[in-house]
Amino acid sequence: MKQAMRYAMMTMAALCLAPGAASAKADPAKVIRQSLEAADDGFDTQKTANLYSTWIGEAIYDSLLAYDYLARPAKLMPGAAEAMPTVSEDGKVYTFKLKKGIYFAPDEAFKGVKRELTANDFIYTIKRLFDPAVRSPVQSPFVGKIVGLDAYAEQAKKSGRFDYDAPVEGLQAPDRYTLVIKLTAPDQTLNYLLANSHTGAMAREAIDYYGSDTGRHPVGSGPYFLKSYTPRSKIVLEANPYYRGFTWNFQSSGEPGDDKIIKEMKGKDMPQIGRVEVDIIEEDQARWLSFDSGQHDMAELADPASPRVLVKGKLRPEYAAKGFQLYRYAEPGITHTFINMKDPTLGGFGKDRIALRRALALAYRVDDEIDQVRFGQAIRAQSNLAPGIVGYDPAYRNSIAYDPVLAAKLLDHFGYKKGADGFRTMPDGKPLVVKINAQAHARDKARMEIWKRSLDAIGVRSDFQVSSFADNLKAAYRCEVAMWGLGGTASIPDGIDALETFYGPNAYQGNLGCYQSKEFDSAFEKARIMPDGPERQALFIKMSRILEADTPDILHLWRIRNWVTQPHVKGFKKHPIHHADWVFLDVEKK
Repeated sequence: MKQAMRYAMMTMAALCLAPGAASAKADPAKVIRQSLEAADDGFDTQKTANLYSTWIGEAIYDSLLAYDYLARPAKLMPGAAEAMPTVSEDGKVYTFKLKKGIYFAPDEAFKGVKRELTANDFIYTIKRLFDPAVRSPVQSPFVGKIVGLDAYAEQAKKSGRFDYDAPVEGLQAPDRYTLVIKLTAPDQTLNYLLANSHTGAMAREAIDYYGSDTGRHPVGSGPYFLKSYTPRSKIVLEANPYYRGFTWNFQSSGEPGDDKIIKEMKGKDMPQIGRVEVDIIEEDQARWLSFDSGQHDMAELADPASPRVLVKGKLRPEYAAKGFQLYRYAEPGITHTFINMKDPTLGGFGKDRIALRRALALAYRVDDEIDQVRFGQAIRAQSNLAPGIVGYDPAYRNSIAYDPVLAAKLLDHFGYKKGADGFRTMPDGKPLVVKINAQAHARDKARMEIWKRSLDAIGVRSDFQVSSFADNLKAAYRCEVAMWGLGGTASIPDGIDALETFYGPNAYQGNLGCYQSKEFDSAFEKARIMPDGPERQALFIKMSRILEADTPDILHLWRIRNWVTQPHVKGFKKHPIHHADWVFLDVEKK
């Protein structure tokens, strides 16, 4: 009864997205220009876990569910579905009713036919995650979850043919606008998984038409379509003329600034923005200058610029006088360095290898990174569960703190001896060299310097492998990277999302370090299906302690994000989970 009441109350959020004017009325003269800090990896969001790819994908594809723009903590609402799903008493059967009259953006794949979105498009999309030819890195949240789907995928592996037309018991479309999903067990994360671009509806004929080039030709029914694309340089989106539109009618969450946004936006037919231009600018300083000079309308404030732009978390008077607007929030994500558990130097569960990984964690000076790389815009992470997500415990303290003296003693004890040159060898006498992957931009250069100082201090030689973010990510998915520091932001506001990074069956997918622990996996599988409460929270703490003991990653930071907009941008409030906010904004014409 409590679950049914919760879904009934959440259905009221649909009023925020009441049908409005179609996107054909989005104003082509209203343009948003912004930058991203790293390159995408194409826009077939089932073939990549790249944040910036999924970011753009959110604007192109329609998901069954969406996020209330203003609500904090993050709250779900209907997207392509008419309402929140009805859920069976046992929590295993979800029934969605789709809105009628949703159409894919016009594309040559449809041969001139106006193509309506149906329940079968969502069935096709979920099945495609399991197609061996797709090799989806975002399949793992669905493994073992939907009745018959894993067996369906296994049969495809044996036969060498993935038959999209074969029925799957757990994915049914009783009619054109009804989708029924049957689960193997109750699951706390399903609705969240159906609210991101990895499960945004794809049209089978478009996938077939573009073949191996789907990353450059995304086709969805969302508010925007890809107009032009220069890889690693520029992305241009334009309003989908077939998009259904909605009336902006979100309610205040009580946070400062909500009332101002509501006054600016309430009652408008959305989207207002007719064109979005995104430039890939990897250098922090260059991104800030492009915003400060007026070339971009909105930008994430580069951390090195924060001392010059902010004082005590607010805009300095000279920037406030320009009319710049600041939105500041704690990101529900983490930066950490993962360690490849298959690496011949660092991997394995022998005491000497655990000691080596622990020593690296003890030696790294996180406070230097906060001061010198993040310029104070971060706090030291205590676990992989960040503020703002289910599982976060503000009282939790990590047992591994900065202690280079203890790090050196550990290495001494386990046979990593120092040579005449001051650097250590492996217990078998071979040189000890720790390889660390990185990017060439200024932030990573500063981080490399911290790593070198930290490892030099304990007599460990470092070797930095510099490549692009996209190339490092691809190598990491093949478990070919010894160590790599990167940030992750939550794709759903639940701790399971962050901890999937360490779930054994996700090796060669989201588990970039190929970490495998039966004890961790058992706790993870229990927490995944368990309702929120003290027992589930105890499992989150247990998993965090297991990770500390095995040290498959080195925790760095929980980031504080600062977004700035030009004075003509209206309605901006950065959502912690959903990133493609252009559909909710307006601009005053210059």
